[in-house]
This record gives sequence, C-alpha cells and structure tokens, in this order.
Amino acid sequence: MARWRVGRVGLAVLGCALVGFPLVGCATPDVSAPAVPSSSVPSSSSVAPTTSPVAAAPLYVERVQWVDTAKGRTLRVYPSAAGRAAASTAAGTAAWAEVVAAAPGADTASLHDQFRCHWELARLFEPAKPSWNLEQWRPDVGYRATVDAECNPGGPE
Repeated sequence: MARWRVGRVGLAVLGCALVGFPLVGCATPDVSAPAVPSSSVPSSSSVAPTTSPVAAAPLYVERVQWVDTAKGRTLRVYPSAAGRAAASTAAGTAAWAEVVAAAPGADTASLHDQFRCHWELARLFEPAKPSWNLEQWRPDVGYRATVDAECNPGGPE
C-alpha cells in the first residue's frame, strides 16, 4: 500500500471516521461496539484458493477468497461498486457481516481491524485497489495501531 503522507488532521478530514476526530457533517463513529470475538481459524489443507459468493443484499462485498501465501493465509475481500461508494459506519458493519457470512474463519479481532481500516481509510487512498487483503498472521494490535500501520500491522505484505 502506498505511504499515507497526511497527519492526523488530514486523516480526520479524509476519513471522518477516526475516533476522536469528529467533524461537522461527518457521522460520529460507533466506538462503543463490542470487540469482535475470536474464533478458531480453519486449517489449510490445500494450496488452491477458495472463493465464496456473498448472498446478503445490498452487496457491499462481491466475493471473498482465501489464499495461502508464504507468510500464511490471506483473505482477499473484493468490494462491490456499492461497497466502494458507501460512506456510512452502518454500511461498514453490514459489509463486515457479509465477509463473516462468506468466510466464517475471518471472525477475528485482527481481521476485523484490518477490514475496518480498509473500509474507513484505505479505500480513500487507493479507491481502485482490486482486493483488500486481510492476513491472519498479522498481530492483533487494536484498531488505532492498525491504522498507524496503514492497515498492515506487523510489517508489509
């Protein structure tokens, strides 16, 4: 991902969703939402990627795909046109529910924080990125630290 060369004010203006930076005309993010419970992650017995269509409407997520990489499993999330255009926190919550429905093993705090970072910020900086890659091997450092690491805590892809 390209380096985000903006300060806190720039992130607040672009994202409107960062905790502690409410702006006039921006929705206040839901910071009281409970943490995403961790669940066991399915083991990979195959190197071939698996793809699952998402069935909920409106479709914010076109599809998801588990892929094995040298560092571990990655969940590729392919946002739909509606997912790329949606701006509300509620839409982000619905989009995450679509991801979890299509890939139940994704329901971990770290993957949720990576998804939320992509939903709220990365798509503003890279709107045409084909997929948002959520890596299981990344540490659970919390949302703010995930944002500070440009959605990639623990190092680059």
